[in-house]
Amino acid sequence: MANMAKRLCDAGADGLVLFNRFYQPDINLVDLEAEPNLILSTSRENRLPMRWIAILYGTMPVDFAATSGIHTAHDVIKMMMVGANVTMLVSVLLSHGIEQLGKIEKDLIEWLEVKEYESINQLQGSMSQINCPDPSIYERVQYLKAVQTYSPHFGLVH
Repeated sequence: MANMAKRLCDAGADGLVLFNRFYQPDINLVDLEAEPNLILSTSRENRLPMRWIAILYGTMPVDFAATSGIHTAHDVIKMMMVGANVTMLVSVLLSHGIEQLGKIEKDLIEWLEVKEYESINQLQGSMSQINCPDPSIYERVQYLKAVQTYSPHFGLVH
């Protein structure tokens, strides 16, 4: 991913969108036909773009647009903290309407005020890999550590 981003920048790109979701049709087993099947994103899907923006931020002269799984002000804030210049919302607007933008903006402004940020620029990139207190958190070795400490919850009734 990093190599491709660098090559795109070297070729003149000044902005990258990380990541647009792939369209994935399904197979209708009754009619035996391929058919469209749009499944909207959830906030859980923002981890992939968040990780890669965090890793790439500050390593090349490019703006980042974050997409996939951005539904709330907290999702927007996280993406800005790792280095995104802009976030893109589709699923939340399809689900809840254009009015959701006002709620996200209100919640964003409220969070900035509570945390005493004067602007988005002040927090932008603050949790990127180059600025994070523990930069290794974005590396693959962290996955191995997470798996080793994972404890399944099988819905046991107490």
